[in-house]
Amino acid sequence: MSSIVWKLVGPGAGILATAVASRLTKKIWVTATGSPPPDNPEDPDVAWKEAVVWALASGAIIGLTRLVVERQAAVWYRKSFGELPPGLGPGDDGAVEANS
Repeated sequence: MSSIVWKLVGPGAGILATAVASRLTKKIWVTATGSPPPDNPEDPDVAWKEAVVWALASGAIIGLTRLVVERQAAVWYRKSFGELPPGLGPGDDGAVEANS
């Protein structure tokens, strides 16, 4: 049952965080520059500087927001179920251990 809960909570937290961070990033951009962010930074008509700054700013803010929200979701899960969510415990990184 608990793994089913995490399959809903984990992605849900990520989606919510991305939506909130995206809106926050746009508001910060408008406040800092006085103009709306580029609709499509890949458009060759958008200046390189603007496209690069937008990519760095939006990537950093969205990534950091997702990290914070998903960590808090994992804290809630551990408090609720007494263990870390599936895939977050020690040795759950998918790496193969070397035999010595």
